[in-house]
Amino acid sequence: MSSYDRSMPVPTKDASTRHGMLTRRSWLCAPQTVLGIILGGGAGSRLYPLTKRRAKPAVPLGANYRLIDIPVSNCINSNINKIYCLTQFNSASLNRHLSQAYNSNIGSYNKRGFVEVLAAQQSPTNPDWFQGTADAVRQYLWLFEESVKDGVEEYIILSGDHLYRMDYEAFIRKHRESGADVTVSAVPMDERRAEAFGLMKIDGSGKITDFAEKPSGDALKAMAVDTTILGLDAQRAKEMPYIASMGIYVFKAQAMLDLLTQHFPRANDFGSEIIPGAKDFGMHVQAYLFDGYWEDIGTIEAFFNANLSLTEQPNPKFSFYDRDAPIYTMSRFLPPSKLLDCMVEDSIIGDGCLIKQSTIRHSVIGLRSLINEGAFLENCLLMGADYYEQPNECELLPGCLPMGIGHNSIIKNCIVDKNARIGPNVQIVNKDGVVEANNEDKGYIIKDGITVICRDSVIPEGTVI
Repeated sequence: MSSYDRSMPVPTKDASTRHGMLTRRSWLCAPQTVLGIILGGGAGSRLYPLTKRRAKPAVPLGANYRLIDIPVSNCINSNINKIYCLTQFNSASLNRHLSQAYNSNIGSYNKRGFVEVLAAQQSPTNPDWFQGTADAVRQYLWLFEESVKDGVEEYIILSGDHLYRMDYEAFIRKHRESGADVTVSAVPMDERRAEAFGLMKIDGSGKITDFAEKPSGDALKAMAVDTTILGLDAQRAKEMPYIASMGIYVFKAQAMLDLLTQHFPRANDFGSEIIPGAKDFGMHVQAYLFDGYWEDIGTIEAFFNANLSLTEQPNPKFSFYDRDAPIYTMSRFLPPSKLLDCMVEDSIIGDGCLIKQSTIRHSVIGLRSLINEGAFLENCLLMGADYYEQPNECELLPGCLPMGIGHNSIIKNCIVDKNARIGPNVQIVNKDGVVEANNEDKGYIIKDGITVICRDSVIPEGTVI
């Protein structure tokens, strides 16, 4: 059973909804009229080796969670309880997590809910795998159209590798009030960061009039807009005169069908083809401003920094400690973590850990982690273990290293994937300042100067990296 109990009221800031009153807000955003579609992404090569044996949305996050828990929880908190996740790479662990975390508890007696994985498949009419985000949705349109018969009016397209907390009800409400065929969620940007994103230009009503993919120089300056139109105050609008697409969209169901099957039947990508094409075709494409924390964590560096930023005090950019909009995950029924004579600073410790006489600074320690005496960890992300290893299991095997971090080991600026065995007196400090290195045969890879210990790796006693 998951930590989300559908018998309890869904957290909401609208008290009248909690008391069962049918307000205009709840009527506009009735959950049975919106279908959530989460795009699991491609092979996740930028997150390799974390994606070697798991889909990108299944990558662990914040000690207790997985990336997929973010968009699913946003949906649940926004009263959207029909959710599909599309993926074509290593979907087994993702499917297991979603089925165990959500499907027994989402929905109610008269409002069927589900969270399901749709893996890429070949068929007589389509022998190809997913060719892009739009093609992935196109291949399952036959299934999504069945939901229209049950009253679905819009599709909300989400990404499985973003970290943010968003009220989709407000997003959908603005979409309906504007009468748009497609609404694109956007974040305000300053000039320094804007070059790295796809930018949009809008008119006085917030309707999108132009797109530019990662512009620079004069082309960048030409994409500046008055962001007060979308709700920023004058000072912040001056600091952030650009709006960048988040890759999150709301489509009218019929508009999606027309775009993917009639107008652009061979287009593969939403951001670069379908959305600009819809505007050029004369459809109403609207911008919606999201003025909150949002991070695309599709690279090792971004993923590492986003996890460590969770430890910031007193006000982290993103927090799991939000009563009104919690992040749900699978209940694993683990014991509390035990820390024996340790020094821990600015860190997060997941469930079921055993840490003995160690020093931990600015780190995130995942489920079931075992850290032995004298270990020193700084700026580390440990993903933990999938199971507990009994003390006598390893003793029976010659040369076996116990799972976890060995005594007197020093680890800095490092990601340690699940079930790794790091021996005593190991130093993982990147002493030569290497930026990129592929030593997967030795159990580790260095990307962006961050050492990544691969899943199930064995790092022998006394190794220096």
